[in-house]
Amino acid sequence: MSLPLEDAFNDVLGKAVRGFTKSPGQLSQETGLSLEKILSALNGSFDETVVRALAGPLGLAPERVVALGQGTYVPAPVGVEGLRQFNTPFDDMFVNAYLVWDTATKSAAIFDTGSDAGGMIDAASALGVRIEQVFITHSHGDHIYDLDRVIEKTGAKAWAPKRDEVEGAGTFEAGREFSIGGLRVESRLTWGHARGGVTYVVHGLARDVAVCGDALFAGSMGGGMVSYADALRTNREEIFSLADETILAPGHGPMTTVGEQRVANPFFPEI
Repeated sequence: MSLPLEDAFNDVLGKAVRGFTKSPGQLSQETGLSLEKILSALNGSFDETVVRALAGPLGLAPERVVALGQGTYVPAPVGVEGLRQFNTPFDDMFVNAYLVWDTATKSAAIFDTGSDAGGMIDAASALGVRIEQVFITHSHGDHIYDLDRVIEKTGAKAWAPKRDEVEGAGTFEAGREFSIGGLRVESRLTWGHARGGVTYVVHGLARDVAVCGDALFAGSMGGGMVSYADALRTNREEIFSLADETILAPGHGPMTTVGEQRVANPFFPEI
């Protein structure tokens, strides 16, 4: 069963509002909408006319935000042998982590840990694969919560981006390549949500897989907590330059593909 989308239409609006640092009052002047209608939309009351009016000044694709509000966008299920998604609770949300393995050599790696990596460790044992490395997309607590236990239980070597260091993990500059058995892993800098967020692109499975952390979600993206402009820019340059069939494995919500996000993600109307 597919996971629910991470963001509703008003979450998307809110991230764009914060990214552009626009106040509801400014949006009222730009759109002619009443302050009451704008606040109502930002609080989750869906009105197609209001959403379409707000989308333009916020750099969003109107029809894609509307699809979120109407519930008509449902990501197509995706998967590939050698990839498994795990979803664990953290405070009032859920966070993803991934087990990736080379089916030939049985070498495996974990991408982020979520709040409880026990399921991944058990799955690796059941599959007969060896967890030898841990790759961290960024340092936010929900993504690294169980790192110490993973290292203790598996003896795996952990890696984190140098711009976003994590205690207990070695660091690297984005652009470095790694291997998981016969699989090749390239690292791409996709920052803006975090100081040095990285997307790992795994080559060698039947389909390429991009583990993108909070850079991009199905139908949304992580908020630009450090730099909204750079979050948008690096997503365009480093994720949307990948082949359409590339599976996107995000830090929250369901998996998707690059091709699907070209036509469904509200934050990138020009793609």
